[in-house]
Amino acid sequence: MRASHADRDQVVEIIREAGAEGRLTPEELDQRVTAALAARTLRDLATLTRDLPEQPRRTEPRVQAKDLVRIEKRIGSAEWIGTWVVPRRMEIKLTVGNARLDFSDATVAHDLLTIDVDLGIGGDLLLTTRPGIVVVADDVVVRMGDLRVRPAQQDPEFPVDLRIEVTGRLRGGDLVVRYPRGSR
Repeated sequence: MRASHADRDQVVEIIREAGAEGRLTPEELDQRVTAALAARTLRDLATLTRDLPEQPRRTEPRVQAKDLVRIEKRIGSAEWIGTWVVPRRMEIKLTVGNARLDFSDATVAHDLLTIDVDLGIGGDLLLTTRPGIVVVADDVVVRMGDLRVRPAQQDPEFPVDLRIEVTGRLRGGDLVVRYPRGSR
């Protein structure tokens, strides 16, 4: 949803109060105020104050996040794109099939998502992220297949909105993490 002038003003006020309380360094204060004034969506504004005590208009999603979502595919595909609510945990098992999870417009209700993968031969998983989302896949065992996490580091201009911890194994499938095509 597009942000209004009033939305931007409200977030700037929250950021300034946090700066006055010593919760932000002068550099962080300047960066966040500049980002708030340039924000186009309410989500852009929410990421600027997520780690501060008072949240601007942050409401629970209309549809509550599930605790666990399981995706098991053999020969075929599964896509989670557009607006969807990110659960707390996911278990994904793919063999000769693929899955795509696009977090670009997803509703983030929690700050951590744990994904356990079991990617057999031809089972490929693509995670499309955005600034503010960090993916850690250090505990994935790769027997066969490729593991590619791009970007490798979080953009320091954006506070971390969601941390995705991936565990499990690649037994011939690929796990790819990237920003949407055409960005960055």
